[in-house]
Amino acid sequence: MNSHTPAIACHQLVKSYPGRPPTLAVRGIDLVVERGECFGMLGPNGAGKTTTIEILEGLLEPTSGDVEVLGLKWKSDQRRLREQIGVSLQETRLSEKLTVRETICLFRSFYAKGLDPWAALDLVGLREKAAARVGQVSGGERQRLAVATAIVGWPELVFLDEPTTGLDPQSRRQIWDIVEAFKSQGRTVVLTTHYMDEAERLCDRLAIVDSGKIIATGTPTDLIHSLGGAHMVEVSGNRAEDFSLPIDLLSRLPSVKSVSVRDGVASLLTASPHIVLPPLVAALEQEGYRLTRLTTRQASLDDVFVQLSGRHLNEPVAVA
Repeated sequence: MNSHTPAIACHQLVKSYPGRPPTLAVRGIDLVVERGECFGMLGPNGAGKTTTIEILEGLLEPTSGDVEVLGLKWKSDQRRLREQIGVSLQETRLSEKLTVRETICLFRSFYAKGLDPWAALDLVGLREKAAARVGQVSGGERQRLAVATAIVGWPELVFLDEPTTGLDPQSRRQIWDIVEAFKSQGRTVVLTTHYMDEAERLCDRLAIVDSGKIIATGTPTDLIHSLGGAHMVEVSGNRAEDFSLPIDLLSRLPSVKSVSVRDGVASLLTASPHIVLPPLVAALEQEGYRLTRLTTRQASLDDVFVQLSGRHLNEPVAVA
């Protein structure tokens, strides 16, 4: 592949499913992923991330739009593309009767070139489990094995669809380390996730996807800075119904960029917490508000999503 050719380029990608009316899962996505970066697709369940990535992987035909992967097209270059990409699906089903090493050897046989199976096992920390049957390993080990099957061919580009969903914190960090090690070798990673901390940790750039559309792209830092404030101040009372302060009152406080209320918690976006806190506390006391919690934190990608869509990343969306 030419070094100047993007790893992925798609234009006006659309995917619809028959129905009355038809279901539009992907609605005109434009996307460019450069070589050597970890590019994330961040959004809630049902946003269209998996449908988009399955089109890029050649598993689904788009309804319309142009797609190039590694400078090639699926219709004319499928065999060449299969040799140069690796895929870890959202649900990778492996034969439970094969051993871990037999599974890696099987997937290695699909590629003309690639890693030695032992090297792949070392990369994901599974050498000691080589003789264990897949059905006997833990969920975290099975997920690491799934990632190993995606990278054993040492592809130019690997797709990881929700690679850490349902894993415990330690297993998630192990997957993160594997992704970072793979990327450090100049390879490209496309990652879908609905975990904001995962996106902030791994992704050089990302696209925020909502209802089948990309609503924002950029580095995690740039997207957070686009809010106009880098901090959130959150206040709440004894019960959700205790919150009665009008939003317009909070919005008029100095340094407050925006206010949202959810489940009895008011979140104030600000660039200067030290400026907003004194008048905020004074306003609460004046209104007789029974304050039980006041916290400050760094703004996150979830806050970006709230500003753009009006809801949180952990709230699924039904695409219609």
